[in-house]
Amino acid sequence: MATIKLWFGRQNFHLSKSFLLLKIIAVVFAVLLFCEFLIYYLVIFRCNWPEVKIRGYDSERETLEPVLKAMFLADTHLLGKVRGHWLDKLRREWQMERAFQTALWLLQPEVVFILGDIFDEGKWSSSQAWADDVERFHKMFRHPHHVQLKVVAGNHDIGFHYQMSTYRIKRFEKVFNRERLFSWKGINFVMVNSVALEGDGCNICSEAEAELIKISHKLNCSRELLWWLRPRLVLSGHTHSACEVLHGAGVPEVSVPSFSWRNRNNPSFIMGSMTPTEHALAKCYLPLEDTVLITYCGAAGFLVVLMLIHFGLLASPFLFGWQLLRKFKTV
Repeated sequence: MATIKLWFGRQNFHLSKSFLLLKIIAVVFAVLLFCEFLIYYLVIFRCNWPEVKIRGYDSERETLEPVLKAMFLADTHLLGKVRGHWLDKLRREWQMERAFQTALWLLQPEVVFILGDIFDEGKWSSSQAWADDVERFHKMFRHPHHVQLKVVAGNHDIGFHYQMSTYRIKRFEKVFNRERLFSWKGINFVMVNSVALEGDGCNICSEAEAELIKISHKLNCSRELLWWLRPRLVLSGHTHSACEVLHGAGVPEVSVPSFSWRNRNNPSFIMGSMTPTEHALAKCYLPLEDTVLITYCGAAGFLVVLMLIHFGLLASPFLFGWQLLRKFKTV
């Protein structure tokens, strides 16, 4: 009889232990699924393409202008070999990869622009480190063939002004193409290396200005206007924050916020609906890093309480409530 009781006792202990383990696995799995996948869909799903006027009138006939859906990101700052801690790389790069892939799937943009500072250490990285960074970039920002990806250099990619070198610029352009003028659906996008626009006559600066003059001639622009061009909108990166400046002739410049948790707790990107004559912009926020951290901390606290209850070191809240209710009824 004693043997049977002992056997049943061991069975109950193992069942209880297995049940606790299942609870822990279920909680961990649910939290990981939410924080690393679902939260991106829940947050980005709320973003909508801004509406733009698409009706124009040509004589007596009404025409429809095609709308181009463009996403604008900035300052991804992929960490390098020197300053990049492996955990920092893993966390922030996973965040950007999930955010980008989710945005592609939900929003279906036709073209994506990344406006500088793609890498954090491009201005001094070795050839091997550069190759490793580029490989990680292509993995994170992979995209379907029908989606165009256009990348502009920033000071962290090629150096700032006199830190620039022809070698770094050529290295960058070999990976991301040296295209300066991109046209689609009747809309012209001029991609400018703003690092080279100091206007002090440096060799690289002079070459950049000469390229802009050629583009302005191609577009039949007036040299007297902003940067020899006639833009109706300027989008830039570098500041990590969103702001808007109105230049002369009423040309707005919008600074695109950073896409990475490393630079902002609330990263975001810009969505643009564009036609040859009109445009509309909207900001799409990504999940807050604080939300994810608080969720993980809350889950960890819940698991601690769960284990304390299991081992009898803390009364179950349901049992405690039931005892209070019985005591109240007795009184």
